Amino acid sequence: MSKRLLTEWTWSVNNDQIMQIDRKTDHILDAALPVFVRFGFSKTSMADIARAANISRASLYLTFNSKEELFRAGSLRAHTRTMANVTAALAEPGAVIDRIEAAMAVFQRELITPFGESDAANELFATNMALAADITTEARERLLGMLEQTLTAAELSNEISLEPARATPAQLASLILAGIEGIKHSRRGGPHLEEETALFMRFLRVAVMPQNGR
Repeated sequence: MSKRLLTEWTWSVNNDQIMQIDRKTDHILDAALPVFVRFGFSKTSMADIARAANISRASLYLTFNSKEELFRAGSLRAHTRTMANVTAALAEPGAVIDRIEAAMAVFQRELITPFGESDAANELFATNMALAADITTEARERLLGMLEQTLTAAELSNEISLEPARATPAQLASLILAGIEGIKHSRRGGPHLEEETALFMRFLRVAVMPQNGR
C-alpha cells in the first residue's frame, strides 16, 4: 500500500481507480474493526481479517503490507471522518454548550465507543498510540483549536462568561478535552460513558452561562 495513504487520504490516480481503491479499502477496514474489537490487536492475524472480509490473504496483502499498516489506515480513516463530523456539529445553530456537547458525543461515539466496549480496550488504545500517535495527536490539536474558536466567539457575543472563573477560552477548551479523556479512561466506553459525559456538560453549562441564562 502507498505510504501516501498513511499520511493523507488521497491518491494520485484517476477517478475510476480512486473509487475502486476506496471501495476495497473501506470494505477491508469495515471487516477488520469487529475482528480487532473481538480479539484485540495482538491476537488478530491477517488471515482473520481476510476471512472476515471474504477475500484471500493474497488480495489483502495487495492492499496492506502488514497488520500494523492496516490498523494505522483504520485509525486515519476514523479520525478523518470523526473530525469532519465534529466540525459539522460545532457549526450547527443553537446554544454553544449544546453544540460542544454534540461534538463531544460524536468524538466519543466514533473514536472511543467502538474499542471501549472490547475486552481488549486498553490494548487497542495503546496500539493506536503506538502506531498512529501522530494521527491521534493532530486530531486532538484540531479539536482543541475548534473548541477554543467556538468558546471565543461565544464569549465575545456574551453567550458565556469566563470572567468569574478567571479562565480563557484556550484553558476551558483544554479542560473540556481533559474531562472527556478522563471519563474515557475510567469508563472505557462502557454504559456509563454517555451519562457521565452529560453530567460533565451540565456542570460546564452552570459554570459558564450568565446568571440569566441558567
